[in-house]
Amino acid sequence: MADPSYDGGDIRPRFDYWRGMALTDICADCAVRDRALCGSLDDRELKALNAIGQRRLVQRGQTVAWAGDEAVICGNLLSGVLKLVAATVDGREQIVGLLYPADFFGTPYAGQTDFTIVALTDAELCVFPRAAFERVLEDHQRMERLLLQRTFESLNEARGRMLVLARKSAGEKIAGFLLDMAARAGDAGCRAAPGGPITFDLPLTRGQIADVLGMTIETVSRQLTRMKTTGVIRLPGGRAVTISDRDALAAQAEAA
Repeated sequence: MADPSYDGGDIRPRFDYWRGMALTDICADCAVRDRALCGSLDDRELKALNAIGQRRLVQRGQTVAWAGDEAVICGNLLSGVLKLVAATVDGREQIVGLLYPADFFGTPYAGQTDFTIVALTDAELCVFPRAAFERVLEDHQRMERLLLQRTFESLNEARGRMLVLARKSAGEKIAGFLLDMAARAGDAGCRAAPGGPITFDLPLTRGQIADVLGMTIETVSRQLTRMKTTGVIRLPGGRAVTISDRDALAAQAEAA
């Protein structure tokens, strides 16, 4: 059902409309429930979240939240890919992170949004009004601890990405990035046969990959072409990538 108040811009919002769309149980058919924060919750905790949560579809390119604005929502990404964006002093966009299905977005107890959140693909969100979510956390301290644990895990992943940017070669960066994308593709990836090559669509353009990895677009293209020439990957067209030799790609990710 389309949102009659949606004007093609960001999704920040009109919660009165969303409340009118409340589902009986938004958790019942959640595809990422076992991997998201909700997977560790008991029935009482899930009921509390279910009372305030809403499913929301966003289109590719749509802004979920703007940096510097009041932080009014948070939630889980159910499908698709979101990017976290910071603006440089000269107005350029810098991608500082990517969010995948089961990842949590938004910052409870924060007065404003730190980074702009934009949909890289069509996506589905499970959205909670931030203030209401904070009240649920205060009433369910175990949930608060679980969210803190996931936050620390995300922080460790960010530190790992800093190591990649600081220490790894261009070939290692691209190889590791492709392996991560293949793992994230999950069921969305297409395999010709069980255990065979996996084909998936990159959610980022080559320019965006360059931004994420701290490289130039020319270097990204050169590395992809080199991997294609050696038979490690195939590039069927568009943003599609086929990993033909995962072992060789993994070895390259560690020692280009």
